[in-house]
Amino acid sequence: MCRHLAYLGPEEPLGRILVEPAHALYRQSWAPRHQRNGTVNADGFGVGWYAEGDPVPARYRRAGPIWADLSFADLARVVRSGAVLAAVRDATLSGADAEAAAAPYAAGPWLFSHNGAVKGWPGSLAPLVSGLPAVDVLSMEARCDSALVWALILARLRGGDDEGQALADTVLEVAEAAPGSRLNLLLTNGETITATTWGDTLWYLSRPGRSTVVASEPYDDDPHWQEVPDRTLLAASRTDVLLTPLKEPVQTPSDALAPAQPKEPRT
Repeated sequence: MCRHLAYLGPEEPLGRILVEPAHALYRQSWAPRHQRNGTVNADGFGVGWYAEGDPVPARYRRAGPIWADLSFADLARVVRSGAVLAAVRDATLSGADAEAAAAPYAAGPWLFSHNGAVKGWPGSLAPLVSGLPAVDVLSMEARCDSALVWALILARLRGGDDEGQALADTVLEVAEAAPGSRLNLLLTNGETITATTWGDTLWYLSRPGRSTVVASEPYDDDPHWQEVPDRTLLAASRTDVLLTPLKEPVQTPSDALAPAQPKEPRT
């Protein structure tokens, strides 16, 4: 499991969003308050942000825990942005991809993060790979479930789907292929935030006309944080937040009679 956060609002130093709050993403790397699976998010971290006038985001990612990276402390103090996506990682499975497996993933104007795990990975999603353009498979940043989920979303975005449709359809497709998956997804283009809840927590803090934060859990004790119900699509801007229920995938009789899958590794 992981923790992630996206911010839209006035330009702020990264540290004011990710480090300074009492329960910031920085602290959630070792002491999350609402994490349902796993306890420590020390398998990497990443931050993506947008500079004024440049639609392509910058990223800083590392394979180790965020608290051990002194360079990030300096970067967070001086880099300012009005659009940020960041995550701390607890790996589903150990692997050799190091920082390449750490969110946010990126392509064009988008930043993406996955908080969760795909049940039965990798075999459960093997049938979905055949539907992807070869270039999307060959250009995957890492060999992990989150990277493939991102490839599925990216194919839809490049095919003309809007962000909400791309996330909703991908969640339903993956949930049908791998029942029991946890699919809290987070996507931004620097102007909007799109997210899903599917098996874990998500909250938002909206100050209409000023800022919006969407996060796995609140980073402070502000009473205006709102929890997003499970099985929901969230679409947000700096001015408003819209919640839409997600439908469950249709289960066939053969799915209902299928034997239970082995318990997945720590996520």
